[in-house]
Amino acid sequence: MSELNMELKKLRELELKTQGLAARIQTAKNGEQLDVDLVQLQIENKKLKNRLFILKKSIAEESNAAGGAAKLKDSSSITEHLESVFGQAIASAFPEFRDTPVIIAPVNSTSAKFGDYQCNNAMGLSKKLKEKGISKAPRDIATELKGHCPPSPLIEKLEIAGAGFVNVFLSKDYAASALSNLLRNGVSPPEVNKRRVLVDFSSPNIAKQMHVGHLRSTIIGESLCRLLEFLQHDVIRINHLGDWGTQFGMLIAHLEDRFPNYLNESPPISDLQLFYKESKKRFDEDEEFKKRAYSRVVSLQKGVPNSIKAWELICNVSRKEFQTIYERLDISIKERGESFYQSRMLSVVEYLRGKGLLEADEGREIMWPDDTKTGIPLTIVKSDGGFTYDTSDMAAIRHRVEEELCDWIIYVVDSGQSTHFNTIFKAAERSAILNPLTHRVDHVQFGVVLGEDGKKFKTRSGDTVKLADLLDEGMKRSLLQLESRGRDKVLTPQELKDAQESLAYGCIKYSDLCHNRISDYIFSFDKMLEDRGNTAVYLLYTYTRICSIARNCGEDFSNLPEILKMTNIVLAHEKEWKLAKTLLKLHDILIKCSRELFLHFLCEFCFEVCTVFTEFYDSCYCIEKNKQGDIIAVNHSRILLCEATAAVLRQCFYILGLKPVSKM
Repeated sequence: MSELNMELKKLRELELKTQGLAARIQTAKNGEQLDVDLVQLQIENKKLKNRLFILKKSIAEESNAAGGAAKLKDSSSITEHLESVFGQAIASAFPEFRDTPVIIAPVNSTSAKFGDYQCNNAMGLSKKLKEKGISKAPRDIATELKGHCPPSPLIEKLEIAGAGFVNVFLSKDYAASALSNLLRNGVSPPEVNKRRVLVDFSSPNIAKQMHVGHLRSTIIGESLCRLLEFLQHDVIRINHLGDWGTQFGMLIAHLEDRFPNYLNESPPISDLQLFYKESKKRFDEDEEFKKRAYSRVVSLQKGVPNSIKAWELICNVSRKEFQTIYERLDISIKERGESFYQSRMLSVVEYLRGKGLLEADEGREIMWPDDTKTGIPLTIVKSDGGFTYDTSDMAAIRHRVEEELCDWIIYVVDSGQSTHFNTIFKAAERSAILNPLTHRVDHVQFGVVLGEDGKKFKTRSGDTVKLADLLDEGMKRSLLQLESRGRDKVLTPQELKDAQESLAYGCIKYSDLCHNRISDYIFSFDKMLEDRGNTAVYLLYTYTRICSIARNCGEDFSNLPEILKMTNIVLAHEKEWKLAKTLLKLHDILIKCSRELFLHFLCEFCFEVCTVFTEFYDSCYCIEKNKQGDIIAVNHSRILLCEATAAVLRQCFYILGLKPVSKM
């Protein structure tokens, strides 16, 4: 304990010093040459913060152990708490193996006799002891671990099973208390080490309509941002627009011909996709036009006012179209296109040259991703002196680390770009832009959207499906489904519209997120609008039914803290207990999603909550009525359990981008 405190004190002193140096870096004027030592110290500061978090956690755990009990907060993850409990047990029973990773697994058996979780360390410890010449049976080791576990409010009892498993039975008192606190204070996030995260997602191209190919990046990226924000990370959402490049030369030249008065009157471009196709046709067929298009690229890069004005007009038309899609899907994102990095590309080229990392290759300047000089090199400078996507991506990652001060960068881009991003990440490490000890960088790759024929999703004519058309079709299909259930007869026009949008956009998002993102998936409105199975429709209908229970009980459940003063949650029935334990998995699921950046785990959890709730509702009355339909009894504890279920689902739905409605 004293050793940890000494290290903590030392780290605090170093942190204060490096914070001051980091402040100097942040306030340095743009373009000012910084001392390399300052940048290095800033990187060290990030390492220290991470170490401080770990140390504080260790000190808290040791303090708890010294006090004779493992403390538990509402923000605790069950798995992490059990890892702490059994970590202390291993350190106490077998000090020489105190650093052994604790293995905790949920018990999937439907039989209550096996408990809820299991510690599976005994067999591994038995092997380690054998290597030291000590023979001890795993079951005996499990018994020792059980005896050295500190008391925990989470644990009702521990039992030894089989060859050496320690079965953990959760406490009903703890579960009832945790759910009561959830109803009082709302759903709290699990405790994690906070980071500054930049999520790069969506990234459509100017002058082209968003299509089904942008669907996955946009939906996955938004949900990852919501997840990380809920976990209280500092999240920056970036839309890396394709707003620069040679294609703008032909667009500007075509604009000059079609709308010669564009400098004074805003050109009425109603269909930018058609405008792009027209300019591309001229570019391919007319040599004079092609020459003029290339000259406009040069004038754009030099910042000639007329070309800049034309470029801005074209970009603004696209922005309006993109924003319409983003508003429909409830997407929040900050634009930072390729044009933003133009000056920074010059800077990163000089930086890489200064480090001696660029090599001449047939007039180009290339960079190998690592010292082995194998694989595909990056083209940093083209033979004509221009830059490439490699250059802009290196400039972007440098800006994100050194100027945005991010220590976690996430790129939500299709699997086809995996080789490119692996090369960029390696090159960034080789050039000391990224430090693998302090920075985390992830390529969140995903598969292709397929049609029901198993081929790439396209229209009947073979064109790419426009995202706006897809959303419109979703609205039509969801309205038809609601009308087939007679909901248009009982809902008000506004309630019907809300339900229609909830189903349409919810089913499109959920159908994407509920699959392992790496896999391709088949887009089928018929399947995603089914009201059975793991679909958004089933989840949203179940949520609506849960909300109606308290509303129809004849009593006011709007002030839950007051009700909890008079009513305790009781978990006597096996289905009540099963539902409570399912809800308490939330923190473990959220941590797993954030570590692995897969959202289908959260979808599976939502489906499990809904199916377990249905079991509970079918077995346990919440409202009892007589033959005449009059309410004769209300089980307040079960209504509270319904409200806790609704609260958990509501938070999960928000992360997944689903908008539940109270009536459907």
